[in-house]
Amino acid sequence: MWRLARVLRHSGCSRRLSGAAVARLTVAAGSPSPSGGWYERLAQSVPVHWAEDGLVALQAAAGLPWWAAIVCGGALLRSAVTLPLAAHQGRLLAKLENLQPEIKELAEQLRYEVSVRGKQLGWSEKVARFHYKKNLRRIITELYIRDNCHPFKATLLVWVQIPMWVCVSLALRNCSVGALSSEGGNSCLILYVLYTVVSVQEQFSTGGTLWFTDLTAPDSTWIMPVSLGLLNLLIVEIFASQKLEASRFQKLATNFFRVLSVVMIPVAATVPSSMALYWLSSSFMGLSHNLLLRSPTFRRLCFIPRTKSDSDTPYRDIVSALTT
Repeated sequence: MWRLARVLRHSGCSRRLSGAAVARLTVAAGSPSPSGGWYERLAQSVPVHWAEDGLVALQAAAGLPWWAAIVCGGALLRSAVTLPLAAHQGRLLAKLENLQPEIKELAEQLRYEVSVRGKQLGWSEKVARFHYKKNLRRIITELYIRDNCHPFKATLLVWVQIPMWVCVSLALRNCSVGALSSEGGNSCLILYVLYTVVSVQEQFSTGGTLWFTDLTAPDSTWIMPVSLGLLNLLIVEIFASQKLEASRFQKLATNFFRVLSVVMIPVAATVPSSMALYWLSSSFMGLSHNLLLRSPTFRRLCFIPRTKSDSDTPYRDIVSALTT
């Protein structure tokens, strides 16, 4: 700490800082460094710092209060990144659904051919089943390649959305608690980073609105955490209403996400309000995009093929499924 005080007294960059700012920086530099666990390493990773810079740049460019910048940032990421990926996922899933009758027909034809061939060569039931499954996998793979709709491509949304959500959440956490890494480097650069983080943290402490004026503190009213849980449960139920005959795995996945939605309530009540606000706004945009992708008009605009399960009245069907 005395080294920083000495640098502050003698470095040219300290002339721009007030006495109170110098004191805050001295305290920040004298505080113990992170333990170096996986969580802190993740929180200080390059993608998280990119997210921090993006949030600060958005707030500065738009001139919005921090609560509005967080909401707009979540909406912007959802609309610019995840919505196009969700539309791409919808096209792939529609193609896969339209392939099922052809796969079923080819599977029946293959079963007959394997049965005839097995009788000619004296195959046992086990050998015949092996050849049937092997050739069926080959046929299905060829169909996936032909229509460019391999199921793995439909998981791209998850591989992008989850890391993005984690990075922005940790960026907001860093801004709220003043977490930073200042080891090494030029002393003036270190002081600039320290001053910037302290400044952003102070802005967060007064950048809220309504009942959550302090974005660095948890929402003691539990309004946002409970709203987040209910919103996520609604998303799960709307998604589950699509599956008229859900498989065992789909039922397990649906129950898992129901439990996760409930678990997120106490979690959101213990983190800074900035994170809970981002989670709530992100979930709201997710619900909006989910409903938008049900619209027959929007699906046509996104070139999503029509399937047998598509409805001309999707919103009426959702209301009916949720109320019965």
